Amino acid sequence: MKLWERVVEARLRKVVEICEQQYGFMPRKSTTDAIFALRILMEKYRDGQRELHCVFVDLEKAYDRVPREELWYCMRKSGVAEKYVRVVQDMYERSRTVVRCAVGQTEEFNVKVGLHQGSALSPFLFAIVMDQLSEEVRQECPWTMMFADDIVICSESREQVEENLERWRFALERRGMKVSRSKTEYMCVNEREGSGTVRLQGEEVKKVQEFKYLGSTVQSNGECGKEVKKRVQAGWNGWRKVSGVLCDRKISARIKGKVYRTVVRAAMLYGLETVSLRKRQEPELEVAELKMLRFSLGVTRLDRIRNEYIRGTAHVGCLRDKVREARLRWFGHVQRRESRRKLENSEETHTHGHRKNMDETGNGKTDQVNGGGRRDGRGIGGKRRRKRRWNKRRKMAGEKVTVVRALRGSAWLRRCRGN
Repeated sequence: MKLWERVVEARLRKVVEICEQQYGFMPRKSTTDAIFALRILMEKYRDGQRELHCVFVDLEKAYDRVPREELWYCMRKSGVAEKYVRVVQDMYERSRTVVRCAVGQTEEFNVKVGLHQGSALSPFLFAIVMDQLSEEVRQECPWTMMFADDIVICSESREQVEENLERWRFALERRGMKVSRSKTEYMCVNEREGSGTVRLQGEEVKKVQEFKYLGSTVQSNGECGKEVKKRVQAGWNGWRKVSGVLCDRKISARIKGKVYRTVVRAAMLYGLETVSLRKRQEPELEVAELKMLRFSLGVTRLDRIRNEYIRGTAHVGCLRDKVREARLRWFGHVQRRESRRKLENSEETHTHGHRKNMDETGNGKTDQVNGGGRRDGRGIGGKRRRKRRWNKRRKMAGEKVTVVRALRGSAWLRRCRGN
């Protein structure tokens, strides 16, 4: 069945064009794209000392609440041929299910609403529905971004974002969806005193200073300290899951290193290519990593074994270098992607206001993502008064990092690759 669903999905993708605001389950798009766009937008307004109002909309049981008739209507409106509509209808015809619990399972009953759970076709069908439901209310990126049912609405004023939220609520609820009042949250970047809060149908939306967006924590003050702590915690959680393998004396250090890089390091590096790390925050990640490696190899600091030897034994490279490589890979991705201009809407957003000195605000995300950042020593450019200093720092593997080199996809990835 899944094979047939993938065949149908491939044919539907050829005829249906989903809006640029949708990042979920779209080719050449990922959570990193949406996280990067949001962080860049927040950085621009923080540096310009302007308020940015963001509402993170959550839908109640989004997949389970999609009306079937609404699904057929959205497919036809998107230009899907009637024969494919009938194919999908056949998949949903007479669908039945049971509920399994501790005392047994219930009798079979019909399911007349919602998309199939675990289906290979359901994510794209949901994207079609959201594309049609939001056609009249969505704005350009990055003021409106969607990842499946995770919606972000941004605006320069609280009144405008409140008005946009009400329009979204009306557009969704009139077609069978429902906005969760308890999980929808509001955050104000660079907030001034007395900016107030946002209301939805007379009810105050919960106001927060930080929000976990697609697995990455964004803070209203633009800092990334809590995100670094979350990455360290995620690394330890992953390490505990595979501690039976990593702490087994019968398993070689090379195998332990492979397991560590696959499970633990991947969790620690998630989303860090979009984060502007300060100098004092990079050692936090390295200290946590070396603790895990020492535990895995059965040594302590009392053994007085150098960190380089620990990494060499496990065949694990320096985490700081891996963060830089991730930024460089992301930089190449942004330069190569066909829809680069859509992502650049965030980078090119200008705010009218005083821009803080970068020494006050710390290292900017734009500077770090574009080739590794000033503190990484791999930036791709700067002001004329820093040109001579930057030219010495923006070398990678003996050659300068340029947009032209980033456009050479396979060669660029080989240059960025490490342990």
